[in-house]
Amino acid sequence: MSHKPTPYSPNFPPSQGYAPPAEGQKPNESYPMNPQVGYPGPPPSLPPGAQPLPGMQHGFQPGFQPGFQQGYQPGFQHGYAPGYPHPQPGYPAPIVQQPVSAQAPGGWMSIPQGLSNCPPGLEYLSMIDQLLIHQKVELLEAFVGFETNNKYTVKNAIGQKVYYAIEDNDCCTRNCCGPMRPFDMKIMDNYRNEVIHLHRPLACDSCWCPCWLQSMEVSSPPGTVMGSIEQEWSICKPCYVIKNSVGEVVLRIKGPVCTFSICGDVEFNVYSKDGETKVGKITKQWSGLAREAFTDTDYFGITFPMDLDVRIKAVLLGACFLIDFMFFEKTGNHESDRPGML
Repeated sequence: MSHKPTPYSPNFPPSQGYAPPAEGQKPNESYPMNPQVGYPGPPPSLPPGAQPLPGMQHGFQPGFQPGFQQGYQPGFQHGYAPGYPHPQPGYPAPIVQQPVSAQAPGGWMSIPQGLSNCPPGLEYLSMIDQLLIHQKVELLEAFVGFETNNKYTVKNAIGQKVYYAIEDNDCCTRNCCGPMRPFDMKIMDNYRNEVIHLHRPLACDSCWCPCWLQSMEVSSPPGTVMGSIEQEWSICKPCYVIKNSVGEVVLRIKGPVCTFSICGDVEFNVYSKDGETKVGKITKQWSGLAREAFTDTDYFGITFPMDLDVRIKAVLLGACFLIDFMFFEKTGNHESDRPGML
């Protein structure tokens, strides 16, 4: 018994187009059953109103890179670090190195640029309205009582170093004259350049000698006098005048009746030249019981107007050192504090 293949007989009426195909006739397909290898497919089309991405051209095929050769590394281009993609047109090149901070090394303040009519080295003072002065601890002086040259670090309000000051004196003068000694002081910047020079001559500070009172000359650059500090005769309070390069009074300083530093700050107020308006102050800050009792390392703070001439700011810095020697320097571990000028 032979078996013949059952012809296609759907359950739909042939009148509706559901008729079996004729024998030996292939269906009429409109698409290839076996597509060619490497057929790229149709190019992508953009929605209406959309713009092509940077670098994308008409007929661009995703996944196809023009100029691809053997050994070519996608994402690599000479001059760029590995792992960075090709720079696209209209986009900046990738940042390979991080920007360097503008702060000077060693905790120093960066020098301001673009200032005119300013002595070299005083540019730092144009951007600050406060200075902090820290005296360095000398172990030989603290334990033996042998007087050494004073050294100071001058900082701004945020703790960046601005200047470094050192006394220039001989051993005999330091230990024989004590806090009344004459001295020269060099104030240097970050590059060890002397930008300010202070000169204090030998003088008296008693009200019984009104013709031979304390003074200090401030030069910048060294050899060019730009101002001075002069003590005025007074019975109860220490008083000073700040003069410019031509000898005109610019500011006045008035101290307290009692200059003893006992668990508190001692303030020397800075006034305008008429003595009526307070414009700043020089403060001897309390540095702790151990420092105050066994060393002569002092902390000072100076405040002044931001727009004050940098030359007068430098003279105020010199006035701080003069006040330190007159009232807070020790001789044989005995502080030279005196109530007023008596």
